[in-house]
Amino acid sequence: MTTLHLIELTCPICESGFRSQTVVATNGFCGKRTDFHERAAGMQPLPYFVHLCTHCGYAGAARDFGDDVNPSDRLKEQVWGELASALRTSLPSGSLKYEHAAKVAAWQDADPRYLADLYLRAAWCCVDEGDTEAERFFRRKAAWRFAESLASFDGIPPEERAVITYLVGELWRRVGDEAQAGHWFSRVAEEVTEPTAQSWVLEVAEQQRVQPREWFT
Repeated sequence: MTTLHLIELTCPICESGFRSQTVVATNGFCGKRTDFHERAAGMQPLPYFVHLCTHCGYAGAARDFGDDVNPSDRLKEQVWGELASALRTSLPSGSLKYEHAAKVAAWQDADPRYLADLYLRAAWCCVDEGDTEAERFFRRKAAWRFAESLASFDGIPPEERAVITYLVGELWRRVGDEAQAGHWFSRVAEEVTEPTAQSWVLEVAEQQRVQPREWFT
């Protein structure tokens, strides 16, 4: 079962103090989807790995609310100008928390891999929220950012490139773009650095290209 703990945070943008819940323990007893979305028994932990100030809309991991965080005036303007207004029309769901965290990170020039991970988690939250349109939107965002990371010289460690290349293909497959999916699945082989250890990536890429499954077995 997922176990949560209540923590006290202070927003570095508006200096409001608030309480949030964070994950102490969780599990993967309910399997893993082929986009690496791991399912826990009972409560799903994803929405509790990030925190959101409901006063101004600033969001991030617990470290982004630390005493050493010193946001620029420009960042404060961006949060108040875009994120605060979004709270008037949207409930602070898990996907919204990750979307706000991704925007804050992008405004601070975070690397594309980190942004991709945030957008991917937003998409996973949308699965639980039953919001198919938003799920597809965030999957595209994640795919573009992962691709950007792969295109840079040191954006992805060599031993991870095959897995991330596969993941980009799987994201496009789940969006419904078979051409893009096939392109990325076909690139997995050229990114493999350890043929024996990474043979599973080749196998699953071919599986998802020819006869896709929703879950790893």
